[in-house]
Amino acid sequence: MAEPDVGVTPYWELTFDADGDVNGKQRDRLLQQARERGVHDLLVFAHGWNNDRSIATRLYSRFFEPIPGLAPTAHLGYVGVMWPSMRFTDEPIPDFERSVIPAAPGRPRLDKGTRRALVEVFPGRATVIDQISELLDEQPDDDASLAEYGRLVRLLVEAPAEGPQAAFAEDTFTEGPEGTAGTAGKPRSEPEMLSGDTAEMCRAFARALADTAHDGEGAPAAPGPGGAEAAFRLPRLWDGAHELLRQATYYAMKRRAGTVGERGLGRTLGQLAHTAPDLRVHLAGHSFGARLVSFALRGLPEGVRTVKSVTLLQGAFSHYAFATRLPHNTRGKGALHGQQSRIDGPLVCCFSRFDSALGTLYPLASRMAGDDSSAAGVGLPRLLSAKWGALGHNGIQAVDGTKKLKLAEALRTKLPTSGFVNIDAASVVKRGGPPSGAHSDICHRELAQVVLAAGRVR
Repeated sequence: MAEPDVGVTPYWELTFDADGDVNGKQRDRLLQQARERGVHDLLVFAHGWNNDRSIATRLYSRFFEPIPGLAPTAHLGYVGVMWPSMRFTDEPIPDFERSVIPAAPGRPRLDKGTRRALVEVFPGRATVIDQISELLDEQPDDDASLAEYGRLVRLLVEAPAEGPQAAFAEDTFTEGPEGTAGTAGKPRSEPEMLSGDTAEMCRAFARALADTAHDGEGAPAAPGPGGAEAAFRLPRLWDGAHELLRQATYYAMKRRAGTVGERGLGRTLGQLAHTAPDLRVHLAGHSFGARLVSFALRGLPEGVRTVKSVTLLQGAFSHYAFATRLPHNTRGKGALHGQQSRIDGPLVCCFSRFDSALGTLYPLASRMAGDDSSAAGVGLPRLLSAKWGALGHNGIQAVDGTKKLKLAEALRTKLPTSGFVNIDAASVVKRGGPPSGAHSDICHRELAQVVLAAGRVR
């Protein structure tokens, strides 16, 4: 069953809600047809932040496009994972963003596309979104208005108390005195990004935005919306307020990605293994979609060995997520430590220093989301990356035996058949303007080759 807007076949979609519940008809169609269609290798791709299905399917179509030619004799099937996430429309997608999303205005107000996406992914909160938008438009110069803005942002992104999402915010945790997990699998306290002084958070984000006008090597970044003048604009408090909304929204998306991965995709893959035990499954994810497919490993039923590879593209979660011990905390572990053993093959992480969303803004937002952190006195956000960095910026950290390769080297040699592999993909993942840099620059033939090489697909 090929969808008309994805140029590969057979193609299926799996749609999940924010709590990980799957569209039953889509799941049953995949379970029935994957074996009937003679599929041997199934490529499962999870998008990151996307505003609607059309953008996600366009991403899948572009990424999958070279694969049939790269593996002409393989019996391939394709799955696109759909889950409720969003991106702000001022973040460019190289090559095709302008034909999909209009350029955002220079002021830090909510454009129509971003507002519509917020309404869709946070149903029932349109009034809150209107109030946030009004404050961003008016930009009042008083502390009371900023405090109200912070309250509204917190109200927008809070997880329903009766739902499972609050338990999936953590990338790392600290063991209790008897070796029990102190936070893993339990609702966490509200992050400082949302509970701290709003003006202080906005100032920190405004400084970080100024820093994203330069790439990881200090050279001016390619101009984004607003051009070079915007790139060198002095930090403004309401610019930081707009960024606070973005990062709080992405905190909620990150939380959802873990929920959908473990409670949704992982369970579905277990059902697929039952109906098609010989099917080889290869997981790939971009941005928060990389977190989604990684948490799917925790949701696999015991004994399932059908996942043959996992490829993470610009993963938007902690580079310590797989660590057995945290370098800065001897009782700390990654929330996914040991999960690589659920893969009958390697876990490959592609990263790029040109990803300013993960190299500059992510560490600051992660620090603000930590229970033991404070935004006071924060300098350049990139100085925080050692502790608070994302694996899509510098790869998986604190895991012994991780192999490190440049992209060209990875394409020349056979990848390991197990363990962790970091691939520096900066040679191709390098295009994109502020504030996200090259974060969405993933539709490259070379990265499709990496997915196939990781899964030993021929």
